[in-house]
Amino acid sequence: MKKAHNTLPWRLLIGLGLGIAVVIVVVVAISLLDSPAQQRLARLDERRIADLREIANAIDLYWVSESRLPAQLADLSDEAGYFDELVDPETGTSYEYRVIDEDTYELCATFSTENAASDRDPYFHGLWQRGIGRQCYHLEARDTGRFIDR
Repeated sequence: MKKAHNTLPWRLLIGLGLGIAVVIVVVVAISLLDSPAQQRLARLDERRIADLREIANAIDLYWVSESRLPAQLADLSDEAGYFDELVDPETGTSYEYRVIDEDTYELCATFSTENAASDRDPYFHGLWQRGIGRQCYHLEARDTGRFIDR
């Protein structure tokens, strides 16, 4: 009588190896993904950057039409496209604004995440890079190239 070749140990080893590989892939995938809380913080920070860009655009329009920087952000409420309810989406506080000189100003916000990727906005050329915490951006008022009726 012929003895049956026992393949059980090989099948067991292959199955065990595949199982370990699957566990490793799952652990690596989970470690690379941000938690829902981290994703929420990143979305809030992207909103802050979008708000600061909108404020900077409104300041440019104001500077062109008034030949000066606004004394405070509330002065922008009459500018086209500016919504004076722009506040930090998490805290509800106003963004910080400070005039530095006749055409230079500073906008500040507090961020919860870093952004390592380069900014894709060609107008600001990577200006909006940030770390965690309070960040201030020094900006110069620009002629928007738009015709303003006075």
